[in-house]
Amino acid sequence: MITLKTIAEHPQIKAFIEKSNNYLGEIGYTEHGFRHAQFTADNARFILRELGYPSREQELAAIAGYIHDMGNFMGRENHPQASALLAFTTLNSLGMDEKEIALIMNAISNHEEETGIPTDAISSSVVIADKADVHRTRVRTTKFINFDIHDRVNYAVTESKIKVDKRNKIISLFLEIDQEISQIMEYFEIFLSRMLACRKASSMLGCKFQLIINGVRL
Repeated sequence: MITLKTIAEHPQIKAFIEKSNNYLGEIGYTEHGFRHAQFTADNARFILRELGYPSREQELAAIAGYIHDMGNFMGRENHPQASALLAFTTLNSLGMDEKEIALIMNAISNHEEETGIPTDAISSSVVIADKADVHRTRVRTTKFINFDIHDRVNYAVTESKIKVDKRNKIISLFLEIDQEISQIMEYFEIFLSRMLACRKASSMLGCKFQLIINGVRL
């Protein structure tokens, strides 16, 4: 069976992710490279593992999480669909089962909060894992943090961690924010739609979603 290791080592995947990250850097976006890919893959797998989903679904979620942004070099708008189509080309050439390809394409094409609708466990876990990646390591340069709210908020986040309480059916995102760099209200100003997407995805998994910033549940 095709695994995350197979995908992460594939030359096409590497080229697509690297080009997408470079492209987004040129137009002023935060890091979307191998670090973000691995973060999303690991946390999508973690969520399903903690909730007791089958190991193969965990693996498919990890694969989808790793390659969900690799079509950005074809243009930021509609990048989920571009990424999904690129995924089909690569996964099909590797001989992956058609039903598994469909699950991965579905998760990738529905990961953006503006247009995506998670309808199964794999797509839901990818949404949460992707939106949870707010951290200062994503900021390419601190030169503009006083002027760019996205860079400022990301740079202010010193810790970002997902926790899953299977017994009480709660998925939590824990953030530590340095308020000398950015106030908590700025986080909500730009990321409220992401948190609503996480709530929708958590509901699809039969869970509630909660956000905890600097130890306070919001």
